Formats: sequence, C-alpha cells, structure tokens
Amino acid sequence: MNKVAVILVRAAFRIPQPVLDTLQMLRLVRRNYCVVINNTPTMKGMITKVKDYVAWGEIDEETLGMLVKKRGLEFLGRKNDSKNIYKYRTFEFNGKSYKPYFRLNPPQQGFGRKGVKMGFAAGGALGYRGNKINNLIQRML
Repeated sequence: MNKVAVILVRAAFRIPQPVLDTLQMLRLVRRNYCVVINNTPTMKGMITKVKDYVAWGEIDEETLGMLVKKRGLEFLGRKNDSKNIYKYRTFEFNGKSYKPYFRLNPPQQGFGRKGVKMGFAAGGALGYRGNKINNLIQRML
C-alpha cells in the first residue's frame, strides 16, 4: 500500500472546529509536523477536509528512511493500557516502533514564491504535491 506524507504548513489558529478536530485526529498539532499515513479512502477524505492547511503527496522509501533516521522518536512506552482496552498508536518501520509524528524544521529556501496562503499549483505551498513532497521533506530535515 502506498504511503502519503502530510505536513501541516499553516498554523491551526482561527479555523473551524471540524477542521481542527481532523487535524488532531491526524496528529498534526503544530506547524511543520509531518505524519506518514496509508493511502486509503478514509484518509483521503480527512486530507481533503484539511487541504487548505496542509501539503501532502506520495513519499518514497528513500525519503521515508531518511525521515525516520533523522527525526523519528522511538516509542518507549507500553503498547496497551493496563486493561487492554486502548491500544496506543505508533508508526512501525523496520521492526521498530516510533511516535506517529515527525517534528521538522522550516524548509530551507522557503515554501515557495507565493508562501503558505496559495496552492501548490499557483506557486504556493498548500495542497497536493505528488512526488515533489520528497523534495520538501528533504529540505525540512
């Protein structure tokens, strides 16, 4: 299954409550946070809901390896609660568990010539980037 990287580009300030709830479900709570999720119809719907605040695209294995190596925080806590009711969400890569988000730096050379208020097709940073998300992630590492 393909993996999709989602990066929160704009600050989550003065946004509608349903969009804020979706960002929290995706674990995007601060600017420049990145999550790697499966490309399923449910996740596509969530990304579509927050499209005015995030940049996303398909991530390749090389960039994913660099992301985990440089910015992955290993999950050292327990996987379940004491009564096995709640399972804590982690990101699995090469047999190790990591926290489900990555904290990135602001990109070198900026997001684009029109900034964080315009879509990627118009020269900005927001929206679907396709494979060019890999270039953005490498500049943010």
